[in-house]
Amino acid sequence: MLEKIKALSKGRAADAVANRRHLHMYPELSFQEVNTAQFVANRLKEMGLTPQEGVANTGVVALIEGRNPESRVVALRADMDALPIIEANDVPYKSQNLGVMHACGHDVHTSSLLGTAYILHALRDEFEGSIKLIFQPGEEKIPGGASLMIKEGVLQNPSPASILGQHVAPNIPVGKIGFREGMYMASTDELYLTVKGKGGHGAMPDTLIDPILIASHIIVGLQQVISRNRKPAAPSVLSFGKVIANGATNVIPNEVYIEGTFRCMDEEWREEGWKRITKMAQGIAEAMGGSCDVEVRKGYPFLKNHPELTRRTKAAAVAYMGAENVIDLDLWLAGEDFAFYSQVTDACFYRLGTRNEARGIVSGVHTPTFDIDEAALEIGPGLMAWLALEELKIQ
Repeated sequence: MLEKIKALSKGRAADAVANRRHLHMYPELSFQEVNTAQFVANRLKEMGLTPQEGVANTGVVALIEGRNPESRVVALRADMDALPIIEANDVPYKSQNLGVMHACGHDVHTSSLLGTAYILHALRDEFEGSIKLIFQPGEEKIPGGASLMIKEGVLQNPSPASILGQHVAPNIPVGKIGFREGMYMASTDELYLTVKGKGGHGAMPDTLIDPILIASHIIVGLQQVISRNRKPAAPSVLSFGKVIANGATNVIPNEVYIEGTFRCMDEEWREEGWKRITKMAQGIAEAMGGSCDVEVRKGYPFLKNHPELTRRTKAAAVAYMGAENVIDLDLWLAGEDFAFYSQVTDACFYRLGTRNEARGIVSGVHTPTFDIDEAALEIGPGLMAWLALEELKIQ
């Protein structure tokens, strides 16, 4: 079976690359993946599958049934949305939708799962159980397409015993794969602060309540929430990526807007962090004569890879890739809405190497120069098919 899967994966690599390039050229933002979903559904229908469309509006679900289809079910997930980034790559498949780019590799995830679907459908008479394919919208945007698909019953009728997810890894050389048992990725919350003061002429600071000065103290002061309060065993990060103060060289505005992110791997500390951030920001502002409105938008939970499932999956990956090509991953404080699945059923989220330093393919995700070594698309579809079939054998 392993050799059959490898042969099928190699034989369909060109198709996987073509699918990826099409998706890369026509990216769509979170919850707007109308054309992407139609593309996926059409490809599944061409294989002979009957996809369920419109799940969480733009999600697509399909079921591949082997012999004795109800004996065990395993789910496989790929996300489909892109990011609001202007692509800087000069490649034939450069994004044609200005300001939108597959800078996180979801085009790879989707095309890879389409390849996996082809392989599994071709082998459906040779395995027992069923594989549920989940093509998910909105991973990049709260509340997360995973949470919406779960609410609409994607993990029911039939209910999978486990779910596997794959993500590109630009820090891992192509040809290698990475796993981590237990806690892997952080919860993600969004912070929105409005610092209020009294604006006016920059040459008359004694008549003002300067919200820019207050905002500066808040940004610096809030770092103490992490450095002086978090538990040593609970990694977390607090970062601010957007500050808007619409004044001028000699004009102090009335308000300053700040946006940031708070991430951690401990739910108790997560809630305590919200309270400390709010109390400190408001306290600093009030002490300086102003005020601060704080909004915390609760995002994704932490992602925990089920230990036994991950050990089994890693062992299966060793059989497929060779031990020298399977590595251990470090904790990653990025967030992923795959975490919602991990809160409901046994889950394993692993990383597919896409880096090629010799070709200059080294940019990180969420950057305008992100790209992959497409040799990964000869590996990804077959590997996921193999992992799924090995998991179906578990009693």
